[in-house]
Amino acid sequence: MQNQYKRIAIKVGSNVLTKDDGMLNIKQINHLVSQISLLHEQGIELILISSGAVAAGRSDIEISKKTSLVASKQVLAAIGQVKLMSLYLDLFSNNDIQSAQVLTTKENFGDRRHYLNMKNCISAMLENNIIPIVNENDTISVTELMFTDNDELSGLIASMMDCDALLILSNVDGIFTGKPGDKDVELIPTIDESTGDLEQYISTIKSGFGRGGMLTKCTIAKKIASEGIEVIIANGTRKNIIHNILESNETPCTRFVANKIKSNGVKKWLSHSDTFAKGIVIINKGAKEALMGSKATSLLLIGIERIEGLFEKGDIVRIFDEKANQLGIGKSQYDSVKANELKGEKRKKPFIHYDYLLLNEN
Repeated sequence: MQNQYKRIAIKVGSNVLTKDDGMLNIKQINHLVSQISLLHEQGIELILISSGAVAAGRSDIEISKKTSLVASKQVLAAIGQVKLMSLYLDLFSNNDIQSAQVLTTKENFGDRRHYLNMKNCISAMLENNIIPIVNENDTISVTELMFTDNDELSGLIASMMDCDALLILSNVDGIFTGKPGDKDVELIPTIDESTGDLEQYISTIKSGFGRGGMLTKCTIAKKIASEGIEVIIANGTRKNIIHNILESNETPCTRFVANKIKSNGVKKWLSHSDTFAKGIVIINKGAKEALMGSKATSLLLIGIERIEGLFEKGDIVRIFDEKANQLGIGKSQYDSVKANELKGEKRKKPFIHYDYLLLNEN
């Protein structure tokens, strides 16, 4: 098997980058950088999504017991992010490669303008042979607005940047039919649309210093694969793992087969935007029949029965029918106050234009 990818996102988890005591594993990070550098030299565009900022901060400061858990993490991240990036910069520089930091928050993905600004910035880095290193800005993120973990972030980045593949490197070989190491438990090498429910196999227990677990990885991998991006979950602590999984089918890992049809840009953005929704719109029977019919149509104000929540023009809203079934989501062309004033009226400008409307599959 020869590497066929032109653009790859690589997510490296905390459990790969740290030692048993939670401190950074410099030797391991250097080995990963060497592998990424080799791919870069081959002309492959690479985006690194790296955990490890909090772990990097642990070695430099002992947080006061008076400091809250959230504030402690913010302080460790603030210290550790500088240290981690400095390490990456030095290691990539040793291979004559320029790297750059991209800090983001979950809110950046909910606003279309911020989303496109970030995409354009990363695209410019790739055009100039720079490796973007992406991480959540833990110093300003708060619990309710944080990513589930960097697995979720890596999926959003891979989707946003139209990557050919997403590599999720953890401290296990992939998805197993039970707890790894138990009798008769096997690694699942390939997962596609025909694969049944995997939740019965996957432990929800989080391991080590990471925030996410294998269930999160699996859920995100299936979603990204459905958009036409192959996802591979593998053990980042194995020697030459990146090279091996790209060059050989014999390397232990779980591959999520990509859908042959790639999602388009706006619809793909919307498919990841449900958690960013600011309000709810309830539509009448006629509007539902029009939306769910075979002909593409926008959601008009005349079809709206009720507005719930406060939102601005350009925010994502959820669409429900009168029986409380969610039909989809879309980008509103009105704020909630104006929409409330005009609901039920016949207006030329739709509430949600079809190009910014994503309906659930029947």
